[in-house]
Amino acid sequence: MLKLRTLRLRAALVRECMAEFLGTFVLMLFGCSAAAQVKTSQDTKGQYLSVNMSFSVGVMSAMYLTKGISGAHLNPAVTLSLCVLRKVRWRSLLPFCLSQVLGAYVASAVVYMVYYDAIMDFSGGVLTVYGPNETASIFATYPSEYLTLGRSFLDQVVGTGTLMLCILSLDEKRNTPAPSGLIPPIVATIVLGISMSMSANCGAAINPARDLGPRLFTLTAGWGTEVFTCKNYWFWVPLVAPLIGGPLGSFLYVVFIEWQLPDPEPPQNLSTVSTNSDSIKKPATRWGTGGDLKSTYF
Repeated sequence: MLKLRTLRLRAALVRECMAEFLGTFVLMLFGCSAAAQVKTSQDTKGQYLSVNMSFSVGVMSAMYLTKGISGAHLNPAVTLSLCVLRKVRWRSLLPFCLSQVLGAYVASAVVYMVYYDAIMDFSGGVLTVYGPNETASIFATYPSEYLTLGRSFLDQVVGTGTLMLCILSLDEKRNTPAPSGLIPPIVATIVLGISMSMSANCGAAINPARDLGPRLFTLTAGWGTEVFTCKNYWFWVPLVAPLIGGPLGSFLYVVFIEWQLPDPEPPQNLSTVSTNSDSIKKPATRWGTGGDLKSTYF
């Protein structure tokens, strides 16, 4: 066991990126597998609610798995929002996002291999984005026919903003913080609520990695360039809108909640007398510039 411990990587950022990769992989493995099962069985082995619940279980599982290493962002919009709030270093933004997209891509590939026979049977061997036997929506999100471009953009901004607005309060000590061990199921419930109430328009991606990774996979696996060109090049909406909605929801939280909470109570001064012996016994505390301090967020 001690020998295996030597395999632990020294670079904190690399460890965090590995955790983001694996966490996003688990999240997408649950969600896309459920989507494949429901789609290819034509709703006989699950319904739309099954997909929503599976994504939520994926969020909870991924958070328990990786929260202690990277904070379990699992979403570029979350990482960007925490960078804006100065809770995460900006130098972590791009590596985290790339790890999340790669995790979603690999998870899509695994789902495709697991459900290959079902997908081919359902689609007749023709992988397409359009028609009653389309299978691209198993992996990435696509808008409903009635939806305008502007309204779909608003849909993703509101959904992602709601996500950040709700989760930022969970570890706020001055409010009503959730127990640390219960944060993953609470976040999963929030995601489930958003999915159940805001997914009719365009699938409630609220996560650029959740959409881009699978879309890139379908591009390389046989669906072709239509996954990017369809619906008048709609693909950019679930990439850009969450990156606006996340910081916007964070801004609303800061202005309406964080700034309005009571100031933290000052620590009680237990003793004002110090002796030379006390100063000798107490080791000096050295604080760095902050680069080596890792806060855990979700």
